[in-house]
Amino acid sequence: MFELNSDDRLSAWLNLRKQIDLSNTPFQDVILFWNKTPFVGHNHKIDPFYPASWPTPWEIVIDNRYDDFTKAIMIGYTLLLTEKFKDSKIKIKTLVDKDLKRLYNVVNIDNTWVLNYDDTRVVPIDSMPNLYLENLVELTRPR
Repeated sequence: MFELNSDDRLSAWLNLRKQIDLSNTPFQDVILFWNKTPFVGHNHKIDPFYPASWPTPWEIVIDNRYDDFTKAIMIGYTLLLTEKFKDSKIKIKTLVDKDLKRLYNVVNIDNTWVLNYDDTRVVPIDSMPNLYLENLVELTRPR
């Protein structure tokens, strides 16, 4: 998907959202799709602490540059822009493990599920370790 031209990437993302509405494993579908992103160390176009400056998800797909935070945004928007999850509370949390000196940008769905903490599976929120919360943004329908 990510090697396609921008119009085809946008179509592939739309098809994913349609698939999620019909899927019995929507979280796994999202994980599999977004784990194939072309990764950059830091996407300088996005400031995690200033959501008003974020490009729309369509602009992110067109730009095709994903760091861990941008990937979390796109996981969240992918779900939010489906019929199945349109009324869900989807939050992006930046969590810090001070012992391991590691940062996680996770997607919290309805305060029940977490994606982008473990790249292979959805994690129940009550299974998450107690990490320091550095940033919290609730996603809303994009402009």
